[in-house]
Amino acid sequence: MFNIALRNIKIFFRNKASVFFSLLGVIIIILLYVLFLGDTLSSSYAELEGARFLMDSWIMAGLISVSSITTTMGAFEIMVNDKENKRLKDFYSAPLKKATILGGYLISAVVIGVIMSVLSLLIAEIYIIAYGGEILGILQFLEVLGIIILSVIASSSMVFLLVSFLKNVNAFSTASAILGTLVGFLTGIYIPIGILPVGVQWVIKLFPVSHSAVLLRQIMMKVPLNASFSGAEAGVLNSFKETMGINFKYGSTIMSPLGHILFLILTIAVFYTLTVIKISGKNKKGK
Repeated sequence: MFNIALRNIKIFFRNKASVFFSLLGVIIIILLYVLFLGDTLSSSYAELEGARFLMDSWIMAGLISVSSITTTMGAFEIMVNDKENKRLKDFYSAPLKKATILGGYLISAVVIGVIMSVLSLLIAEIYIIAYGGEILGILQFLEVLGIIILSVIASSSMVFLLVSFLKNVNAFSTASAILGTLVGFLTGIYIPIGILPVGVQWVIKLFPVSHSAVLLRQIMMKVPLNASFSGAEAGVLNSFKETMGINFKYGSTIMSPLGHILFLILTIAVFYTLTVIKISGKNKKGK
């Protein structure tokens, strides 16, 4: 299992195009923010102290959550490529359990996703500092790292199920392009969730990666929120958090950080179970 995972990791990082395109969603978000969204969002809250630091932290937290799924998707291209070129059948003919082989692909996707997401975090921190913000403290960095790992595992569970239906690289490229386009909206990056229609808000609140975005925002925005809203009424701060997707409110209840973590864990359990059922069903049909 670990030899297969190591082989996949080497293949991924050897292919510079794969590395680039797995980060393409992150690059696009940064460019959109630098060229258009940054000044617009900051000017919308110009009356707040440290508005730029506040909004930079908001967008970069969302960016890291997006990278957890786009980079994981890029890692699974190796599996689809092996399937298309019949290498996967060669692996299955070897004296290895199918679960061991698939586990190798899954482990490599998680490792690649974590590495690339941490790289996204470093890029985000450099960007925030460059525009006058502050670097994360050690404790905050460790908390962010923990959320990244959980988010990548949750993302890999969803992508694993998706790629189990894909038989060639062309289909994979199409699915990857669609996912890369939608994920920015589904995590509430391009448009704050609070100004969207209620139906769309519910779609975002049910999308697992948006919950990792909430957790990352709560950690990364803690310092700028305290600075920007010092002395403000609690209602004003709560309204801002709901509008910007820092808190998810269901009816009159605000979901706690533990609730978001449990939602991601439930996502992992559900999607891995569905993938096992799908693969097991395919094996029975093959027989």
